[in-house]
Amino acid sequence: MVELSAQERERYRRQMQLPHFGETGQLALKRTRVLVTGVGGLGGTVALYLAAAGIGQLILVRGGDLRWDDLNRQVLMTEDWIGRPRVWKAKDTLHAFNPEVAIEAVPDSLTDANRRELVARCDLAVDCAHNFEERALLNRTCVEQGKPMVEAAMDEMTAYLTTLVPGQTPCLQCLFPEFPPWDKYGFGVLGAVAGTLACLAALEVIKYVTGCAPALCGELLVMHLNTLTFRKYRLYREPACPVCSPLFQR
Repeated sequence: MVELSAQERERYRRQMQLPHFGETGQLALKRTRVLVTGVGGLGGTVALYLAAAGIGQLILVRGGDLRWDDLNRQVLMTEDWIGRPRVWKAKDTLHAFNPEVAIEAVPDSLTDANRRELVARCDLAVDCAHNFEERALLNRTCVEQGKPMVEAAMDEMTAYLTTLVPGQTPCLQCLFPEFPPWDKYGFGVLGAVAGTLACLAALEVIKYVTGCAPALCGELLVMHLNTLTFRKYRLYREPACPVCSPLFQR
């Protein structure tokens, strides 16, 4: 049986004072395993705030070594780690920040070979991948296994956020049936933009898990951070979606 220790009660005391949160919400977080793909400027900051909130377990997925041009936004990193697998540093930083959280680091991208096993071990996924192929794979796997997915993406100063629940909301394929041509080094990234989106994505996870406030299920939040313009759009399911339509035909 999952319980809160005396130290955890003190650590999370201020958030447990929130309406509709309390000890019930804190226990729900402690029981939850979250998969975060693309642990960089976006995914790393999501993981940081989930660790701060007391999530039970984090599974961090990201291939590749740390580069100098990562350091303007990847707040879990330090420059002495340049040239080494960033996901190990992310795990070390998060463990030092909150040793109560169980953390697994996977130094690889999400692939067709590992996607089913990784998603099977989580209760919820956060999609922060830096390429469309990984995003499509995670979406398909979450739909197949009935796992909710928080979708967070950005393009220069614009950010997008929604929560996708198989059988209840459209899936990512419904939203973006075709991905545009894309070069991962072809657009600018500001750390504060990644951080803003990451904080809201972590909040989406917390709201969904605890029920303390409504999550963005069926709605897409679009943030133009250069003008601080925020808009929400209703999402529509594609009846012929090749990924999620079978869920609605049962």
